[in-house]
Amino acid sequence: MGLSFGVKVLLVLAAALLAIIVAMAAGILARLDGARLAACVMRGGATFGVSLTLLILVLSSLGALA
Repeated sequence: MGLSFGVKVLLVLAAALLAIIVAMAAGILARLDGARLAACVMRGGATFGVSLTLLILVLSSLGALA
């Protein structure tokens, strides 16, 4: 018996929130390293994309989204 649709949506939302936290940390660390604001936003955006992709991949591999 698989997970309900609501639980799957909550898992994806939790993954997105975790990816946002990781992206914010990457942007802050880039700013502390002396990067310009535009570079910090670009680094945060790239980090968000990579983090969300990896988290969704892990959830799919575990069978939580199947």
